[in-house]
Amino acid sequence: MGVLTRDEIIKAVERGDIEIDPFNPALVGPGSVDLHLDNQFRVFKKLHHIYNVTDEADFTQITELVEVTDSFVLLPGESALGITRERIKLAPFLCGRLEGRSRFARLGLMVHVTAGFMQPGINNRQVLEISNVSSVALGLRPGTRLCQFIFERTEGEAVYQGRFASQSLAGF
Repeated sequence: MGVLTRDEIIKAVERGDIEIDPFNPALVGPGSVDLHLDNQFRVFKKLHHIYNVTDEADFTQITELVEVTDSFVLLPGESALGITRERIKLAPFLCGRLEGRSRFARLGLMVHVTAGFMQPGINNRQVLEISNVSSVALGLRPGTRLCQFIFERTEGEAVYQGRFASQSLAGF
């Protein structure tokens, strides 16, 4: 396994091994591609009962979809789900990691809490598990290059066919 550099990412896009929709080559850095925050968020409901964490758990039962035009305010200690504008499709011999950008980490913003690994063969938009660990309210603006995707080659081939294989706004 190895991380793809800028030139290798662009070659992989040209060959069709990586699809990014929409794609802007200016967003390809030395070893990653910046992705934009979309305008839809899933906010956790304030429930007064226990929601059991099981294999059948469904995040849509404890969240509500919110669409913003200007800014989404994330208070200190709060978490919400966001989604990228870009859809990424990977060949069966590529996988990746979703990471935050250091400029936002320095503000106390976490872009993904635990699920940063993206399986080979995905074809979806990336859900962001956003948390504010700072002591100030943070305004998240749609269109901000909030995270980056790092591409890696696998040993062997596989295609993810799990629950979120074709994640889109409809499944978000």
